[in-house]
Amino acid sequence: MAAIPGQKSEVDRKHPVDQTLPPFKMFTSGLQHVAAMYAGVVAPPMIVGPACGLSPTETAFLMGASLFTAGIATLLQTLGFWKVGAKLPFVNGVSFAGVTPMVAIGKAQSPGNALPIIFGAVIVAGLLGFVLAPYFSKLVRFFPPVVTGTVITLIGVSLLPVAFNWSQGGNSQAPGYGSLTNIGMAALTFLIVLVLRKVLRGFLQQISILLGLVAGTLIAIPVGITDFAAITKADIVGFPTPFHFGAPQFDIAAIVSMCIVMLVCMTESTADMLALGKIVGRPADERTIEGGLRADTLGTAVSPLFNGFANSAFAQNIGLVAMTKVRSRFVVATSGLILIVLGLSPVAASVISLVPLPVLGGAGIVLFGSVAASGIQTLASAALDKGENSLIVAAAVGIGLIPIAAPDFYHNLPKDLLVVLDSGISTGCLVAIVLNLAFNHFGKGSGEEGAVTADAVGATDAEGAGPDTAGPDATGSDATGSDATGSDEVRIPTQPDRRAQDSGDPASAPAH
Repeated sequence: MAAIPGQKSEVDRKHPVDQTLPPFKMFTSGLQHVAAMYAGVVAPPMIVGPACGLSPTETAFLMGASLFTAGIATLLQTLGFWKVGAKLPFVNGVSFAGVTPMVAIGKAQSPGNALPIIFGAVIVAGLLGFVLAPYFSKLVRFFPPVVTGTVITLIGVSLLPVAFNWSQGGNSQAPGYGSLTNIGMAALTFLIVLVLRKVLRGFLQQISILLGLVAGTLIAIPVGITDFAAITKADIVGFPTPFHFGAPQFDIAAIVSMCIVMLVCMTESTADMLALGKIVGRPADERTIEGGLRADTLGTAVSPLFNGFANSAFAQNIGLVAMTKVRSRFVVATSGLILIVLGLSPVAASVISLVPLPVLGGAGIVLFGSVAASGIQTLASAALDKGENSLIVAAAVGIGLIPIAAPDFYHNLPKDLLVVLDSGISTGCLVAIVLNLAFNHFGKGSGEEGAVTADAVGATDAEGAGPDTAGPDATGSDATGSDATGSDEVRIPTQPDRRAQDSGDPASAPAH
């Protein structure tokens, strides 16, 4: 059947999230995501391994396993099956939330039992999270713009200290930490990324972060901060043998600790999905969040089979999506495949590790700052002049900044509480939810102000959806997020609840 003149084909009508790019663009864009999150994936095993008494060789094996399992979790999240996967451009990897309790478990157990006990606890926590996902996803109704904007802002602000640490060298015990050379390389990379974003156009502009990392790494070679030792020592092939460190063991205290971590990860992933949903123009409804949490928790439960840890969405990659406007989930699925290859080939993984941390830190400042900017954009639609919304933001941001501004603030409190309190994202999110309920639902201002906040969720998003907002067809946008008018910002109206579409019922906006 011939297409009607002037009417777009079925492929053209696909949302940019569901579109594919040409193979080369798919690979380079996916590689950019891997470069942005590589250090975050290998850092937890670098910390946990020595705490469990592993040798450098065994720790390197653990790092490869983390890359491999991150790839599996990313494919579950982006491609999905059945009711698993948010099917958004999410990169998944080892969660930092579990590092502290896993180190504590490692130090409390003998070297031979530490990792099996950790893996047993992670399996149970993942399975529990999988069962809870349908119920946890219903919390989406408690995330109006005043909450989501606050949480997205905190995500970006919480990640910035990571970029600052990388910019100084990454290891505070190293002799050159904070040296002029390290900070200078970070500043130069930062400047290169900004210049590339300004002067380049089209696809080259979209991979400006990757180009900046390559340029910074090449400059770092004569400077002397690029380490080639990893390549010379790495094997060409190395499969993460299942249960390499022994069969999982199940310890009650360790299980309780990791279950708390799982709940923290689910809270942060919910916030991340809401953030990314707004950025890509497909707001995350209850069903999307349920699928995303199932992917997180299933990936977590499977990871210990291949010697991996708890997985969750990586917030730093949200900044990359916001900055490049490459919204295709298949690009991130390509990242998952690259991660699997890196996990199976230590020598390939070591190539990515050539990027010096100061270079990564300079690019990270731009990436993580983009996340915070998206949060501020969302807050612009939160009716801060109504009721106590501005107070909600002030209190939540203030509490959320405590672990960042004063890392030792909670040091005298029980260690079990630190799993939650040391995460500014989790504490800020909880404060925002509770205060929104108190002021806009149960408090004196539960009338007009609460209605405004609720309406803002369904009718207004960070892209400013409204009657003057053009959809993807009107602008001619593709999977890269560019539009026919040349504008950098694609504005897409809020998507209807896909549950209604699936069932054949009239589409309706998500309930909040």
